[in-house]
Amino acid sequence: MRVTRKSRLRLRLENISFVLLFVLAAGLVAWLSTRYYLRADWTAGGRNTLSPASQELLKRLEGPIEITAYAREQAVLRTGIQDLVDRYRRLKPDLQLRFVNPDTVPDQVRELGITINGELVIEYRGRSERLQTLTEQAMTNALQRAARTGERQLVFLTGHGERSPLGQANHDLSSWAKHLESRGFVIRSLNLAEQGSIPEQTTVLIIGGPRVSLLPGEVAIVQRHLKQGGNLLWLADPGPLRGMAPVAEALGIEFQPGVIVDPTTQLFGIESPDVALVTGYPPRTITRDFELVTLFPQAAGLQADPPEPWQSQPFLTTSGHAWSETGELAGEIGFDEQTDIQGPLDIGIALSRDLDEDKGAPSDVVGSPAKASQRVVVIGNGDFLSNAFLGNAGNLELGINIVNWLASDDALIAIPVHVAQDLSLTLSQVHMASMGLGFLVGLPLLLLGIGVFVWLQRRRR
Repeated sequence: MRVTRKSRLRLRLENISFVLLFVLAAGLVAWLSTRYYLRADWTAGGRNTLSPASQELLKRLEGPIEITAYAREQAVLRTGIQDLVDRYRRLKPDLQLRFVNPDTVPDQVRELGITINGELVIEYRGRSERLQTLTEQAMTNALQRAARTGERQLVFLTGHGERSPLGQANHDLSSWAKHLESRGFVIRSLNLAEQGSIPEQTTVLIIGGPRVSLLPGEVAIVQRHLKQGGNLLWLADPGPLRGMAPVAEALGIEFQPGVIVDPTTQLFGIESPDVALVTGYPPRTITRDFELVTLFPQAAGLQADPPEPWQSQPFLTTSGHAWSETGELAGEIGFDEQTDIQGPLDIGIALSRDLDEDKGAPSDVVGSPAKASQRVVVIGNGDFLSNAFLGNAGNLELGINIVNWLASDDALIAIPVHVAQDLSLTLSQVHMASMGLGFLVGLPLLLLGIGVFVWLQRRRR
């Protein structure tokens, strides 16, 4: 090709045009990236993606949500808050986040009761919730509480030596009650001898192991509560039913004699023989994706044969090694085929019935006018939620799940924790030795061999 002045000018113009078009294309791509984006979660556990429960909740929330983060100007903290909120904003664009430095608004912080740097205030339809833990579970629970249209009242029966939601004794339930309050439930106490009826606003009636028998009139009030569609959580301990036998008969619940003994607890360092462990759970709503061990001191076995239209589902069952000991828990304890009951034994049973099918139950029932089903949970143990045992294993999480199910807040049950599966690397001794030899011996020899090869090639030239 003959190079002329004209050809050189044309080539130069082509090069200039290419550079200009390349810069223009790069600028256009950069501008488009600010308007449109594509996100993909390639992590093994999908830990950057909201769980199906959180996604379902966001679909039900209509209208804008405003989140105010009271966080100092710290890049790490604010970035963590931004990343968490962005997961929700991808599915709900009208969710707004605003940062406020708490040091600049001390009066506002004092009025709201902000105590932690990075605390969030969530506002939705005139209701607000505070959030101190930056996790999906905490955020979704806070959004669910803010979206509730009415109070969820948990009414604890008192006057018969029951476990108190306010008492500080080891057998009381005050620690559990505080956790329930933090999740938006309202705690009430009820003495039937004083009030004579169960409030219509009751979401769940809780009977926590009475020590003296209820009066026949009080039992009749509890039965009327069940007949009218009210929800019930009955924490029953081994021994006499304290006047609650008519309630058990109406639900088709039979309490097995004795106290459950579980020899597998010795593997966990538990010396007391009358502690039952539950390590596996059926695929029920209460225990959906629940994988934590739960511990039940002095539990009674249950059997259920409810009348129509009630349906029963056991959700807490011991291992086959456990049994119900009908003798004294003293000295050397062993299974007696003549008197004891061999496991597996059911400790917790969930009952439900469709109120639409039950002509005896009104459509506007206790707790929720739009409620489609009535729910009851009977557990042959109350100690697992007591102040002394609530912190053991997964007892607290199970107790929260039970109340959420009874309150028909199924969306709050089992919001999974996104755990990274690639944060640790476990190597055997052989692998570690191979890696050590590779870096200390193999790699130097390889470099030396390459150097010798290059040196020989140059000598031959």
